[in-house]
Amino acid sequence: MEKGYLAFTRVNEPRSKILLLLIVVLLSFAFAFNKPHHLPARNAPLALQRCQSLRQAPGPPPNFHRRRQSDRFAPGTKLTLIRNAMIWTGLNNGTKTVHGDILLDKGLIMGVGHFGTASYGSDLTVIDARGRWVTPGIVDIHSHLGDAPSPALDGAEDDNSIKGTILPWMRSLDGLNTHDDSYALSISGGVTTSLVLPGSADAIGGQAYVIKLRQTTERSPSSMLLEPPYQINASEPWDASLPPRWRHMKHACGENPSRVYSATRMDTIWAFRQAYNKATQIMKQQDEYCSKVEAGDLQHLGDFPEDLQWESLVDVLRGKVKVNIHCYEAVDLDGLVRLSNEFKFPIAAFHHASETYLTPELLKRAYDKPPAIALFATNARYKRESYRGSEFAPRILAENGFTVLMKSDHPVLDSRHLLYEAQQAHYYGLPENLALASITRSPIGMGHRIGIIQSGWDADLVIWDSHPLALGATPIQVFIDGISQLESPYISDKPPAFQRSPKVPNFDKETQLTLEYDGLPPLRSIKGAEVVVFANVSNVFVRSSGTVREIYSATAIAGGVVVSRNGRLICTGNQSTCLTEAVLASDSKPFFVDLKGGSIEPALTSYGAPLGLEHINQEPSTNDGFAFEPLSQRVPKILGGSIVRAVDGLLFDTRDALYAYRAGVTTGITAPSHYGFFFGLGTAFSTGASHKLENGAVVQEVTALHTAIGFDDTPSVSTQIATLRKLLMTPPEGPAGVWFRKVSEGSLTLVVEVHNADVIATLLNLKAEVEAAKSSQIKLTIAGANEAHLLAEYLGKAKVGVLVFPRPFPTTWDRRRIAPGPPLSSNAVQKLMAHNVTVGLMIAEIWEARNLPFDVAWTSLDVNGTLSKEEAIALGSVNVEKLLGAELEAQDADLVAREFTGKDLLFEGRVVGILSPRRGVVELF
Repeated sequence: MEKGYLAFTRVNEPRSKILLLLIVVLLSFAFAFNKPHHLPARNAPLALQRCQSLRQAPGPPPNFHRRRQSDRFAPGTKLTLIRNAMIWTGLNNGTKTVHGDILLDKGLIMGVGHFGTASYGSDLTVIDARGRWVTPGIVDIHSHLGDAPSPALDGAEDDNSIKGTILPWMRSLDGLNTHDDSYALSISGGVTTSLVLPGSADAIGGQAYVIKLRQTTERSPSSMLLEPPYQINASEPWDASLPPRWRHMKHACGENPSRVYSATRMDTIWAFRQAYNKATQIMKQQDEYCSKVEAGDLQHLGDFPEDLQWESLVDVLRGKVKVNIHCYEAVDLDGLVRLSNEFKFPIAAFHHASETYLTPELLKRAYDKPPAIALFATNARYKRESYRGSEFAPRILAENGFTVLMKSDHPVLDSRHLLYEAQQAHYYGLPENLALASITRSPIGMGHRIGIIQSGWDADLVIWDSHPLALGATPIQVFIDGISQLESPYISDKPPAFQRSPKVPNFDKETQLTLEYDGLPPLRSIKGAEVVVFANVSNVFVRSSGTVREIYSATAIAGGVVVSRNGRLICTGNQSTCLTEAVLASDSKPFFVDLKGGSIEPALTSYGAPLGLEHINQEPSTNDGFAFEPLSQRVPKILGGSIVRAVDGLLFDTRDALYAYRAGVTTGITAPSHYGFFFGLGTAFSTGASHKLENGAVVQEVTALHTAIGFDDTPSVSTQIATLRKLLMTPPEGPAGVWFRKVSEGSLTLVVEVHNADVIATLLNLKAEVEAAKSSQIKLTIAGANEAHLLAEYLGKAKVGVLVFPRPFPTTWDRRRIAPGPPLSSNAVQKLMAHNVTVGLMIAEIWEARNLPFDVAWTSLDVNGTLSKEEAIALGSVNVEKLLGAELEAQDADLVAREFTGKDLLFEGRVVGILSPRRGVVELF
């Protein structure tokens, strides 16, 4: 072997040298990787600072309020003095108000008090508030503004990633669309700041960001951010001198993640636990690393242990992230409270949170401190987990010591009207100071600079045309960073009484019943006696020949008396006359109700949502379902030639119908539910009836023929128009043809759901074409009609009425050209009525039916005093019925007895009784 070895080395000497060199290199690498690592001495201080910062709580530096210029100051911003204002400061838990001036400069509030003007020179802009209210800018704690933009287009839907149920590394900032139409709209409602959250498809949807809504000169998403983390990207060097700022994250539990990922609640909670366990392991590695750094043991240390995917969740465990959780009911709330205690992280707020008011003790067990609760006011029952949502939840939670926040979930609700959520919460019992605080403060770690009117805070303010809790309160100017946002505000004058806080009804009894019945209180009324006497009545309005007219107005301070027998009015006048009538009308003792200066007026009629066809929108087994679409689905042969009737699918005793009834909306008109182009027959029903066979339950079996022209559907719009033309010009044989023939002859109303002005114009041409061919006058109604105001003159000439949403929103491209109303423009209703167009109000979702009285009152305020009380009531009653072909006899139509508590009968009053001649009853609440 030696000989062979020597021979080998001699013969292959060059090769052996190369091999020996490689061996030496490999051994050197091995030695380098296996010898103890030492942290270079020059990096030791930085490592120590970074480790120490792990325990540093986020927040402003100590000298923050000594700043003389905002970090968001825009050069050229004018020095502004707001004089003679009633200032709701937000201080002292929202109880401190002062009358005086506010000085704005360099993007900051420089002072609150009384200021002269001489010392500021010609650069000063002075605004006289004339005693109007000024509040901090509204903060929307739950928004998808920019990530789910308006109008909705496929190229900009960025609110949800569905790449996995755990995605803490996703960031709402990366999808923030700066061209969303809603920025300007929301600002016009007083919203200055929003927390833009990822959607709720995932258990952990990602990181959220706080933005200010004003446009910047840079025009970028990053320039809209308010106090983002300094190390917003991993590529940016870590700087120990910069204090940590609050971060934000979205979690979701319950139905949404389960539906999206075909999973269960058990799967979702396990996914949470896995994710937090992973983050915990990384945190432990960091803590071990820092223990050695702080002990001076720099051997065996490499780079700081971190993982870009999980670093945000590690920060959650370190208490540096405000965690906002989409969570509705007790089972899910309990799961997340347990999770917070298992992994020891605080919860900033539960959102939607329908059952939180039923589980206050559970919430108090959350880690560190109880979370805030972010709610809708009356938006509920759209899914199973929201079924127990209550209008009294804000009040109940506040009484249990929780921070209550109202939210929009924009664009679910238009954040422009977030103030309306606070107004409703106040109406149902949330104290005034807390109602205003619910939309100006928020647990997003920015209370050191927004939400308060005080020297040193950001100059984000709203000047209101009336008390901010008065229905219809509208900004006359909005400031963000001291910059005015409304260039030429359209101001609707409000009566002086609207400058004071609303007087709201007492709902103590209803609140207690809600708790007693676990969120599902009985909604049935108490039927009154045969004869009911309403005392202290100020006004009586009734239907008359398709209009509303006043038949009584009290002259005495004590008010008049109205007597009803079996739901019909038998006397209206003074006590001496009507009480005699009451005694003569019945052998039994009359039942007395004090309206406290209230009124008797026509009940309202709801249309637009499938009220009476649904119990829970997102639970198909509780609904009538959707009709076949003749242009996009194969219709079964057995249905050939037939037509769908809404009356056949009516569902009575739904909670939304009963809530509407208690609010004075006693008739619902509904068409069969559908997706796209469709035709079917509408029906009118009593929202207070128990079943279809009850006397007066079905008010009118067939009201009108309904169809829809849509841009989202296949086939094309022109194909849909062609189909409608054929059906009207040459109706087919069979039942469907019979009804289209009635439309062509002018004996049945055709209701077309459409928004786009171009399509509406085409329908006007089609109407003229059919009328010329048939020598008839077609009754055409346009429903939806976001862009109808653009054709007001032509609609008036064609005698075509419209049903509109009281607060239009550019949901989709075909709806984008809205008349937004004050403070951006005049109201669409006002524009249409100026051209003699008959206008009625409609709703989009069934839970909105109960709020129709508020819609009527709000619309009448927005049209700058051009509507009488009679015309306002007609918007929600006789006009709706006329436009939908409902022929309600005036003498049989329901009336509402409304108790009065303040200046605005429809907002400060409450319904205490329904007089139903058709059903022969007086029902009392």
